[in-house]
Amino acid sequence: MAHSIADEYNLKTGEPVADGHHHDVLFALYDDEEKLMAAVKEANSRHLHIMEVYTPFPVHGLDPLLGFEESRLHQAGFVYGALGTLTAFGFMTWVFTRDWPIIFGGKPYWSVPAFIPITFELTVLFAAVGMVVTFYIICGLGPGAEPIRLHDRITDDKFCIAFDLNHGGDDEDSIRDFFSATGAESVHRKLV
Repeated sequence: MAHSIADEYNLKTGEPVADGHHHDVLFALYDDEEKLMAAVKEANSRHLHIMEVYTPFPVHGLDPLLGFEESRLHQAGFVYGALGTLTAFGFMTWVFTRDWPIIFGGKPYWSVPAFIPITFELTVLFAAVGMVVTFYIICGLGPGAEPIRLHDRITDDKFCIAFDLNHGGDDEDSIRDFFSATGAESVHRKLV
């Protein structure tokens, strides 16, 4: 490589970086998803290690090419919903049978039809809030998280394939050859 990591600067702090805890990223921009999909297939056939792919909208069929499995967030949502159901039934059972037993219109203390609206509300509330919190934790999008912005147009109208030159095991020349062979619009290098 022509220049070293010590010559680069951290984009967030502006300090010189030479510690290996940052990513020396080589990335290319594509103008449509067909070119991007063809480039990802070509990278897989060349056994290049893709760090990340950024798109302005979901691209059907991209996840299996990148080796992503189906999300298990819906399973977490089911668990959170079941917890909401148990919380609602448990709390209402305790309130209406032990803490404050009052007969409403001749109904028994423990009346399941009367519990259904509150149970539904708490089930939906626990599932929704639990899935949002879980999503933020998994994606690292909590408060104080700093986004990594490689290029201003990546999530606007361009598609991007990024390679980490430090950790991928691929050399810069082979990746640049790959970008030129797949019709990349432009190639950039950045330390993040």
